Amino acid sequence: MSGRRDSTHHLEIDGVSVPVRIRANARARRMILRTDSQGPEGGAGVVVTLPRGVSVREALRWTATQGTWIRRQLAKLPDRVEFEPGAVVPFLGVDHAIAAAPDARRGVWAEAGTIFVSGRPEHLARRLADWLKREARARITECVHVKTAQLGAEAGRISIRDPKSRWGSCAPGGNLNFSWRLVLTPDFVFDYVVAHEVAHLKELNHGPRFWELVEGLTAETERARAWLNAFGAGLHRYG
Repeated sequence: MSGRRDSTHHLEIDGVSVPVRIRANARARRMILRTDSQGPEGGAGVVVTLPRGVSVREALRWTATQGTWIRRQLAKLPDRVEFEPGAVVPFLGVDHAIAAAPDARRGVWAEAGTIFVSGRPEHLARRLADWLKREARARITECVHVKTAQLGAEAGRISIRDPKSRWGSCAPGGNLNFSWRLVLTPDFVFDYVVAHEVAHLKELNHGPRFWELVEGLTAETERARAWLNAFGAGLHRYG
C-alpha cells in the first residue's frame, strides 16, 4: 500500500473501535483531525487530513495520541436521525415530522410541517431519501439556471451527490456538483451555495473578483457562511 490514497482504518479508544478515514491532501501544511458524524460505516468517526510527506502509519500513531479529544468530540455529536415515522427532519430549513401514509397513492409530499410517505412501511426510508434528492435536483437546477442567466455564464452538467465535506464544487469544464442535503437548509443558505458555485464559472479562485460576483448573485453571504459553519455538519446525521 502506498499510503497516499484515501483509506479507512480503525483505532481502539477506551475499548471502542473508532473508524479513522485518512484523506491525502498535497496542499495541506499539517495534519488536521476532525470528527465525522457520518463515517464510512454509517456511524461516527474521525477524519485525518494527511499532508505530503507524512505516512499513513505516522498519521495513525499521532491520531492515537488524541484519544481524549476524540472521545470528548464524539460525545458532542448529535444522534443520528433515521428516516422513520415520528422522526423530525428539516426541509427547506423548516422542521417536518415524518408520517407514514400507507394507503395513500400520492408518493411523498410535504404539507403543514409534515412529510407524508405513502406505500409500504419498509420502503419509507428509501422513498423519502429518493424524494429529497429529486427535490434537491429540481430546486438546484432551477436556481443554477436563474443565476447563470444573471451572470451571463453557462453551466455544464449538474450532479447531485452526498459528499462528506463540500456543499458544492465547480470543475474547470463548468460541471457543477452539489450535496442533496442543501434541500434541508434555509433558503438563504441554499441560495448562497448555488451562487458560490455559479460564480466559479467565471472565477475559479476565491479572490476579490470572485466574492464580488457571489455578492451580486445572493443577498446574505456572511450570514449563510456563518450558518454552515455552525449547523452544516449536523445535516449529515439525517438519513
